[in-house]
Amino acid sequence: MADTKAKYFYGLGRRKSATASARLYAGKGKITINDKPAAEYLNENKTQLAEITDPLALVSKQSDFDVTILVKGGGLAGQVDAIKLAIAKALIVGFSDLRPVLKKADMLERDSREKERKKYGLRSARKREQFSKR
Repeated sequence: MADTKAKYFYGLGRRKSATASARLYAGKGKITINDKPAAEYLNENKTQLAEITDPLALVSKQSDFDVTILVKGGGLAGQVDAIKLAIAKALIVGFSDLRPVLKKADMLERDSREKERKKYGLRSARKREQFSKR
C-alpha cells in the first residue's frame, strides 16, 4: 500500500475525446460524476453504472472508497470508458500490488482509436465522389 497520509488517490483516463480524472477517498462506495450522483449522470443506465465500477469490483473494494469524477468532452460511452480507466489507474496509485490483477483484466489499456479528420477534396475522412467511367 502506498502513502497512507494522502487524502485521496488520483487517476486520469482518456478515450476518444473524453477525459476523466478520478479521486478515490476512503468512504462507503458513493460515486459522484461532475457533482451529480453517478446514476443521475448516466440516466439510470445499469450497464454503464456496472462498467464504471468494474475495476473496484474486480479487486473487491467497492465499499471501501468514495469516488469523485470530473469528466469532460466526448459522448456518454467514451466518458464511461475514460472513467473506468481513471479509476483503475487511481487504484494502482494507492495499491501497486493490484497492478497485475487489473492488467490481466485489460483495465489498464488505453483505447487509442480517435476520429479520423476530414480531408479536403473528399466528402468525409475517406469517402470520395462516385467514380464514373463514362
